[in-house]
Amino acid sequence: MSNEKKVRAYTNIALIKYWGKRDDQLILPTSSSLSLTLDAFYTETSVSFDDSLEKDAFYLNETVQDEAATQKVSRFLNLFREQSGMKAPAIIKSTNYVPTAAGLASSASGMAALAGAANLATGLNLSPQELSIFARQGSGSATRSIYGGFVEWQKGTSSSDSYAVKVDDANWDIGMVVVVVNKKQKELSSREGMKLTVATSPFYQGWIDSTAVDLVNIKNAINDRDFEQIGAITESNGMKMHGTMLGANPPISYWEPDSVLAMQLVRQLRKKGIPCYFTMDAGPNVKVLCRLSDSEKIKTAFLDYFNEDQLIISGPGSDLKEITL
Repeated sequence: MSNEKKVRAYTNIALIKYWGKRDDQLILPTSSSLSLTLDAFYTETSVSFDDSLEKDAFYLNETVQDEAATQKVSRFLNLFREQSGMKAPAIIKSTNYVPTAAGLASSASGMAALAGAANLATGLNLSPQELSIFARQGSGSATRSIYGGFVEWQKGTSSSDSYAVKVDDANWDIGMVVVVVNKKQKELSSREGMKLTVATSPFYQGWIDSTAVDLVNIKNAINDRDFEQIGAITESNGMKMHGTMLGANPPISYWEPDSVLAMQLVRQLRKKGIPCYFTMDAGPNVKVLCRLSDSEKIKTAFLDYFNEDQLIISGPGSDLKEITL
């Protein structure tokens, strides 16, 4: 039996989006992506293997989960059991400090934290690169939550070279204001939305081609710490992803009226001289990339239209870390 181990992983928001898989089982993406890890949203997960258990037990936010959710976690833990030779069932306790499945990437921090805790509990002591490969097989975006700062998920050619690498610590004046339009679980999952877009959107190949260019350009901008260029590429890339979804059959839109309002407010703030840029994942919530020093001003402007609890300021998040029990 292994001692209980607990890990915290921060969520990440893609600036260059991941949208589409070339291998559903291994979760290999059709293009590389780049994200910013955020310190305001995270998941803490503990794993404890115990020979006396009959089967895995999974608790999320102190509530025991149904068979389907538990099986997903069990399949992921099997990667670690097979690698380590451990056969014991486990108790998994996870607390999400992120609204689940509402377009705020809770699966990224959730699977990254689970991977980190399983790595320690099995004694595998995988390197961050190896752990990124394991995390990817639970949730694609989780591969990036192993690291803090700006992170690139390299699409690779196979499972062994599709992993994330840190691009920059982002330990400079950069942050986000997250506008929580709707905390409810979305009707169409990212997984299904991706499949439909890849299969039916005539814009998809154009999206793939332009994303490769965006990735090169944003990495150069990060290296130069050119915030305006980082923001402009981020905003353009996110809107291209949503445009590609609108080309699917039937069309996919995660936007709500308040999503559009938030985007309009960002444009207005830019005209007033505050550099800020919006992006959206598969959900209605809007993320405003900004200088952290401008975040309070941006939040104040949004308070004319949104409630205090809908506006969350975040700085850059850090690497995966163990929580002492």
